[in-house]
Amino acid sequence: MSHNSTVVEHDEDAAHLASLGYSYDTTFKREMSFWGNVSLGFTYLSPIAGVYSMFAISLGQAGPPMAWALIIALAGQFLVALIFGEVVSNYPVAGGVYPWSRRLWGRKWAWMNGWIYVVALVGTLAAVAYGAAPFVASIFGRSLDAGGTVLVALGTLVIATFLNFSGTRVLSIAATVGLIAEMVGAVGISLYLLLFHRQQDWSVVFDNQGIGDDAAGGYLGAFAAAALIGMFAYYGFEANGDVAEEIKDPGRKVPKAMRMTLYIGGFAANVLVFSLVFAVPDFAAVASGEVADPIGEALQNAFGPVFPLVMLVVVIAFISCITSLQAAASRLVYSMARDGFLPASGFLARFNEKRHVPSSALLTAAFFPAAVVVLSLLLEDALTAMVGFGTVGIYIGFQMVVLAALRARLMGWRPAGKFRLGAWAYPVNVLALVWGIAAVLNILWPRPTGGGWAEDYLLIMTTVGVIVVGWVYMLASKAYAKGDAPAGDASGPVEVVG
Repeated sequence: MSHNSTVVEHDEDAAHLASLGYSYDTTFKREMSFWGNVSLGFTYLSPIAGVYSMFAISLGQAGPPMAWALIIALAGQFLVALIFGEVVSNYPVAGGVYPWSRRLWGRKWAWMNGWIYVVALVGTLAAVAYGAAPFVASIFGRSLDAGGTVLVALGTLVIATFLNFSGTRVLSIAATVGLIAEMVGAVGISLYLLLFHRQQDWSVVFDNQGIGDDAAGGYLGAFAAAALIGMFAYYGFEANGDVAEEIKDPGRKVPKAMRMTLYIGGFAANVLVFSLVFAVPDFAAVASGEVADPIGEALQNAFGPVFPLVMLVVVIAFISCITSLQAAASRLVYSMARDGFLPASGFLARFNEKRHVPSSALLTAAFFPAAVVVLSLLLEDALTAMVGFGTVGIYIGFQMVVLAALRARLMGWRPAGKFRLGAWAYPVNVLALVWGIAAVLNILWPRPTGGGWAEDYLLIMTTVGVIVVGWVYMLASKAYAKGDAPAGDASGPVEVVG
């Protein structure tokens, strides 16, 4: 691309941002490449982290057919990604769900969406950091106690914060390295298992082996519970839009990057899950809890002496996932603070002019997940509640945008970005909403855990608590009334041809 066309493109991006009420003079640098943007979404989505965290639980609940849940969830989330693509093309502003909700619906809706999403990201960051620790230990052939797990989790957060503080270009490179590590890890491990360590016939994915037949609600109830592995596997594509002010021509490139994130992530996650199912020798042993870590056992058997190297790839995937999550969280916090929506907005909106990163928001996106991880030593239920809310909060945040987009369309919104759904807009929007509501209900559904009603209903209570606290604070502080950024106008900022 010639220097002249780059200038024209930059000017068009700056003009589009200015039309949305933001100056581009003193903020982010558009240093993220298209593939850097895809990598950011992919490493946030992180098939390895998602699948490894949930595989044993889902297999124990519904047997081998649980693998189909990943295909169902991929189809549902792809509909959501199409809606997000159209919205971000219209409003390519840092922060994702918050500025989109602000323009599509209004200030209160935006504040609540931002609040729910920030809390969900804190929980998710804590969960991924905590989940990385056993894999770090397994590189050295060790196991960790609770204190050691917390120390390793904090170490991963420090590494991620360092990478994020290094600027958009380093973030882009780190995400790309993470993408390569995940693809090598997911696809390489999968192919090796399929070719040399397949223990089961292909037909096993249609046979639940009797697992889940006696669950509440029969096998369908068991499959719904196991389907959480699919719902946990495919969020992260909104991170492509969180950094919309850091990529050139975001109205065209970000929607494409969202779809590409799901194409690659969906392929990797499905190949990984199906190959792992075929590599498990004894499903009954997993269901009974006799084999607590079927993935570790399968990989140890398959890779033997190079097992630590395989674990190193997995750890790189976890750290890149934490880095991308933190980048997304920091842009959301910065976006809300820039509009004066948060307590201590002046502090949280601080920007490092040298590195072109939102420094205070990054520190905040490190401190609160670290606090949750440390608190787990004192209150294990606190970590469980935050981790659980991580996923359902993200899904609620997604659906608040999907609902806002449908409402805006019904009230006359005509998307004017470079990516438009045209005649498909209404059916895709309605189907995305139906899928999302079903997913939220499935995640929240109280299932017997053996720990009493309080544990069974912990996620519902946490979700209600987060929403009530946010709503009360919003009304008491009138946070939603601050700042002068446009809200609720849902109109195309600049009519873009092409």
